[in-house]
Amino acid sequence: MELIQQVPELSAYLAADEAIDHEHPLVRETSAELRGATTDAYAYAAAAYALVRDSVVHSADSGDMRVAWRASDVLATRNGICHAKSHALAALLRAAGIPTALCYQGLADDDGGPGPVHGLIAVRLPGRDRWDRQDPRGNKPGVDAQFSLDEERLAWPVRPEAGEVDYPVLYAAPHPAVLRGLRSAENRPQLWRTLPAALRAGRPHPGARIIVRTPE
Repeated sequence: MELIQQVPELSAYLAADEAIDHEHPLVRETSAELRGATTDAYAYAAAAYALVRDSVVHSADSGDMRVAWRASDVLATRNGICHAKSHALAALLRAAGIPTALCYQGLADDDGGPGPVHGLIAVRLPGRDRWDRQDPRGNKPGVDAQFSLDEERLAWPVRPEAGEVDYPVLYAAPHPAVLRGLRSAENRPQLWRTLPAALRAGRPHPGARIIVRTPE
């Protein structure tokens, strides 16, 4: 698959915003702890991934009704759905100067219909000329996502025969429809109704369709 940067400058994928608030003291403190326990950007990225995947519980698995969406809140409560966990991981990676994008999949629900869009991240590590997608959703029976640069090991590879899709755009900030769904939901059951089931592709930055190929 070919991934498309929404914005040409890599600096856009280091920015802080209301959801990826990597200037928050808790994010900075967590990042500093990870840096102290790792030797380079690759080890740091893998450690940050493991922390968010394993220490921040997916609220659908735990039954937690709270809706966290800001990275600092996700780290404080150790709770969130896939989008919230992606915001937290993006914040930790950007805090260490590692360009990180948000990306999305359209997956089928248990009944075969379209479910809420699924969120994950893509990372651009030093010395690599491509983006590598990673899924910090959290493992459970039937889900075995791993941090991997050689081949993608996502929670759910898409099934085209079921109408599932990978959205190719790499977003520098959360997709507005996703962020709107997160912010407007009062609890997790309501969140499944406010999140979009599909995304409009959106327009990349003018003149900025930089396409980087990822391994199949």
